[in-house]
Amino acid sequence: MIDSLLNALSGLMLAAGCFFMVSGAVGLVRFPDFYTRMHAAGVTDTLATFLIVGALMLLAGWSLALFKLGLILLFIFFTSPTASHALAKAAQHSELRLEQPGRPATAQAGQAARNAAEPALEADTTNTGRD
Repeated sequence: MIDSLLNALSGLMLAAGCFFMVSGAVGLVRFPDFYTRMHAAGVTDTLATFLIVGALMLLAGWSLALFKLGLILLFIFFTSPTASHALAKAAQHSELRLEQPGRPATAQAGQAARNAAEPALEADTTNTGRD
């Protein structure tokens, strides 16, 4: 009974950890600037690691593996926020600016391409009188 409960709980924790890892990866691709990408990676990575290693700790039982997983978790909890802080400080020191809200660089490039294509589209849709 207890074993099946521990297996179910660890399975849920593993699934949630994988979900947060994937959502952090999507945030790295979708967010517009360095700071928001770093936030998505740092927060979701720490939470996902806690869930995954916590699930492994439940499955390990009382053994040396439990102690080692606890040390890994402790190491991750100290290094991940420290690394995120160091990256943010370095970006701030190099005067890396935020993107303007609602106007990421890719949207500006897309708008410029649409503006360049508008005269060609208008020329194609004019009525020539030949119907």
